[in-house]
Amino acid sequence: MARPSKLAHVVYMTRRFEEMINWYQKVFEAKVVYQNPAFAFLTYDDEHHRFAFANMSVLSPTSDVDEGPAKLGVNHVGYTYANAGELLETYARLKQLGITPYWPVHHGVTLSIYYQDPDGNRMEFQVDCCATSEEAHAFMHSDAFAANPVGVEIDPEALLAQYQSGVPLETLLVQPEGTASQIPHEHGMS
Repeated sequence: MARPSKLAHVVYMTRRFEEMINWYQKVFEAKVVYQNPAFAFLTYDDEHHRFAFANMSVLSPTSDVDEGPAKLGVNHVGYTYANAGELLETYARLKQLGITPYWPVHHGVTLSIYYQDPDGNRMEFQVDCCATSEEAHAFMHSDAFAANPVGVEIDPEALLAQYQSGVPLETLLVQPEGTASQIPHEHGMS
């Protein structure tokens, strides 16, 4: 069984966007890698992001009660796999066990497959698409990322078939053309 090679990041949903960013900058001496009014990505090391914040005041401004899709707090925890093959082998193994993802998406910086446990806790299984953290940071400052910080939905079955037929791992990591994915409302943001 392929196991994650590292714990990658935690994503928080907040209505105290600037306050949360400032606190994590102070506590972890983190720097902002990318920020727009809805999302912020911070890191304290060479990872492209260790924390992400979703500004629920922008994403769900009319929610009077912070539950359901507008719930505050931890949105998901990200786990990084060593390569796309291990990520896809994990997808296949879990599918055989009746465990299916709720959101397969290519974020540009990561190829990601999201799952939800029986209690509703969400996790992202991902593989980095950039060869270095510098390349990831550059992508997160590109016009392409600014235009679509969420990513493009992917078909894990098609990727698995390509992987099993011998398509190079680097080819599997290329973000497909397509429209920006919608964030699954029943599960929150990426």
